[in-house]
Amino acid sequence: MSTPPPAPARNWSAYNRALIERGSLTVWVDADALANWSGARDPHRIGRPFLYGAAAIQLVLTLREMYHLPLRAAQGFAASIFRALGVALPVPHYSTLSRRSEAAPIDLGVAAADGPRVLVLDSTGLKVFGEGEWKVRQHGYGKRRTWRKLHLAIDARTQEIVACATTACGATDASQVGPLLAEAGGAVSHLKADGAYDQESVYEEARSRGAVPVIPPRRGARIRRHGNRSGGRLARDDNIRGVRRYGRRGWKKRVRYHERSLAETGMFRLKNNLGEKLRGRKIETQRTENRVKCRVLNRMTRLGMLARRA
Repeated sequence: MSTPPPAPARNWSAYNRALIERGSLTVWVDADALANWSGARDPHRIGRPFLYGAAAIQLVLTLREMYHLPLRAAQGFAASIFRALGVALPVPHYSTLSRRSEAAPIDLGVAAADGPRVLVLDSTGLKVFGEGEWKVRQHGYGKRRTWRKLHLAIDARTQEIVACATTACGATDASQVGPLLAEAGGAVSHLKADGAYDQESVYEEARSRGAVPVIPPRRGARIRRHGNRSGGRLARDDNIRGVRRYGRRGWKKRVRYHERSLAETGMFRLKNNLGEKLRGRKIETQRTENRVKCRVLNRMTRLGMLARRA
């Protein structure tokens, strides 16, 4: 008996309105940021407080990423918005934005979860500098090309980015599972990732959080702890048993492994809307830049998304 096709999405009108709202300035310039524009005194810091609060730096950096502006243009763009609104607030100088972006605390703006999350993990590369793909394709490599690796943890239900990490291109995916889970916080019911995460450290991180790891074992993987041995069953062994019993494709359908593709979808949306190249030259500013991009993408997601098919 064949499976009936999934029902088509029917929220096209609401999704279309959400796409239009993404370009509205009222979405990105909110009253809370204006109310906390000035810096507050830090009791743990010697000297006078910052002239601009973290909300001011975050707002201008958000406008910069949303509208693909250099720092100088972002300063002018924010000043023109304030003049149009009749708001008498100073705008951070581009040099201040550059300096403060190295350690700016950027909140991803994740909505509170109403239960345990199902997290999907993946990583992608973002170019820092180097030749374009067209020149390389036509004439070959002539200069170095440098990349950074962006690691994401995405809530499968809301499609929000709940945690992100930026590393050098040589960092492994498994090395960032612990930091991602620590930032995500809260309860996690399932952890879904591709075969690059099939490492013992990842299973240990999932076990420490009480999450069920849904990771396809590499071909030829062997069971480490059989049922007649003490110590309980291992999650990776259960995945191997499932693949042997139902086949790799059947096991993926039973454990809903296809939800992992939401991570790839989120990365495509991030690159398509906000670009796949980093402007910063220091890894500290690149981390802030990526966090701002994730914050912008989360705001877009909350404005409205196309309904997922069952």
